[in-house]
Amino acid sequence: MKVVIIGGGIAGLTIGIFLKQRNIEVVVNERAEEMPIHGHAFMMHTDGLGILKELNSEYKAELPGRLIRGYSLRDTEGVEIKHLELPTWKCIKRSELIRFLYALLPNEFIKQGRDFSHFLYEGEKAIAAVFKNGDVEHGDIFIGADGGYSKVREVTFGPVKFTPVDVKEIVGIAYNEEVSKTHSDIFTKFKKKTAGLAFGLIPTSDIEFVWFMQYDARLYDPSTETPEGLEVFCKNILAEFPEVVGKILETNDFKTSYVWNTRDFDLLPTFHKQNVVLIGDAAHLALPFTSAGTTNAILDARTLAHHLSITDNYKQAFKKYYDLRSNAVNTHISFGRQIKKQFLDSVGQNYGNIIVPLIKQNGNYDLEGVKKEIQVLYFTDPICSTCWLIQPALRKIKLEYDDNVNIKYCMGGLLPSWGKYNKGKIQKPSDAAKHWEEVSALHEMPLDGDVWIEDPLNSSYPPSIAFKAAQMQDTTKAILFLRRIKEMVFVEKKNIIKWEFLKNAAIEVGLDSARLLRDFDGRAKEHFKADLTLAAQLGVTNFPTLYFSNRANNQYIIKGYQTYEKFEEIIQKLMPDVQKKAIDTIPQKLFAAFPRMTDMEFAFLSDIPKDEARKILVDLWEKGSIGKYEGQKGSIWISKFDVE
Repeated sequence: MKVVIIGGGIAGLTIGIFLKQRNIEVVVNERAEEMPIHGHAFMMHTDGLGILKELNSEYKAELPGRLIRGYSLRDTEGVEIKHLELPTWKCIKRSELIRFLYALLPNEFIKQGRDFSHFLYEGEKAIAAVFKNGDVEHGDIFIGADGGYSKVREVTFGPVKFTPVDVKEIVGIAYNEEVSKTHSDIFTKFKKKTAGLAFGLIPTSDIEFVWFMQYDARLYDPSTETPEGLEVFCKNILAEFPEVVGKILETNDFKTSYVWNTRDFDLLPTFHKQNVVLIGDAAHLALPFTSAGTTNAILDARTLAHHLSITDNYKQAFKKYYDLRSNAVNTHISFGRQIKKQFLDSVGQNYGNIIVPLIKQNGNYDLEGVKKEIQVLYFTDPICSTCWLIQPALRKIKLEYDDNVNIKYCMGGLLPSWGKYNKGKIQKPSDAAKHWEEVSALHEMPLDGDVWIEDPLNSSYPPSIAFKAAQMQDTTKAILFLRRIKEMVFVEKKNIIKWEFLKNAAIEVGLDSARLLRDFDGRAKEHFKADLTLAAQLGVTNFPTLYFSNRANNQYIIKGYQTYEKFEEIIQKLMPDVQKKAIDTIPQKLFAAFPRMTDMEFAFLSDIPKDEARKILVDLWEKGSIGKYEGQKGSIWISKFDVE
């Protein structure tokens, strides 16, 4: 099978790399005579970054982009309206991403200077792409990745009906060392209250910023789009904006700025016709407010490449690709239109209700980009024994209700220091040791209180900050990191204040330990303080505390230890028609989901008595299928199923 890709931008290069990795013959055709690095920058969530890491697994090239710590929305007086932490977002320059992708695809797979003209057909099936320079490329499958104004889409489906250009953007790049001192890792946006006018700036390096001005094209428009005309236009209509805006404009080279006419079109009923299929903006164009266009393009590429590689029937692969991606992109089209409407209807608007112009695929959204029905805000602490006791329940929720329940982890700050701790009967480390022994015997989860005698922790703040540093790097691995340091303190009697243990845990779960240390000493402390502030605002005093809510904003709270039935009861109240998944209790499947388990967790997930679970685990250990750490109060069983 030979795949001909038309368009050598991000979508085309990404699917070219994925297909090549799957040993499928591929040629990428780019209309430009050289590497197409025009364009400025965009925001990308960790979902898209994860795909770039997947692409890069064989090459280990440095991933492009700069981490963005937060989003700040302000009015034209500079007063902050919204401030959100963004630990899983990067700003990536388009030129850097294109160079990154080019490095992963050898030059012989890319043909430049090929501007698409039309297809040659046998019957209704395309057999070759013809380019304006006279080149002809034969193939079995043709992928249109040629952008929002796709020629492939036009010759295959006919013209689409674009929405009117009500909002325009002017985009530029400025170098400003002074501004970088106060805006080094923040996506800042200023919005005028009485009209559709906004200015945003995002750092792309220590002194470089990508900026954009969004404006209601029905109210404003430059008299000319020359560099001089754009400069005068921007400075005039942004004159009342804060001083930082003027500083950015003064250091901008308007010769590289341009006007972007924002528009979209309705979701297509299919992304393919015969053996021609569309991906990225060619398949679905959303307004830029969502910051989802690039991520959607690379998700398209991965999804389509995967299904082409596992079936000989390309029509089945195309249908599966559409089924998996259409809901998500339609959600983004609607989301972009919602933000556009809010942007244009500024008069009398409640600023507190302004939608944050960022959307991600996972986390609060499932694979189809739809927000999960139930959100859980989980306040926990690395040394909270009760939080350790509910691990089996949380893991069962993950297996049975993950399609509908999203859990966000927040640190609560259980032990600032022993001098500032005064809760119940626990006043000193020896009291904690006794409590852990009692809890372990009652609930059959391993907790070894001797750590409080042999090497007591004087605070839970350092491991909490380390968890926030892990979240800044990778939210999924952060949960694994939290699990690992809990095992260390509860079962292995390790003082997880010490960096050596935090470092080892980071390495074990695949985090960058050097970066973890940098963030631990830096920005993670601010994220931890934000969690403490939120906990104080919500009146959280006990751990665990879990706030359950649904889209209708119905809420329930769980405090302290509760049975699994209580968790299920709340889930069913918030979503009466919820359908839980059946758990595949084959040990290999359970260990695939959770590579490290206690006896009680394995028993609970398998729905068998603990003694029976122990026998199964010992048998697996003797066969070499799993390893174990044997503590004084119990074992941690470690999967070896994937080790050859």
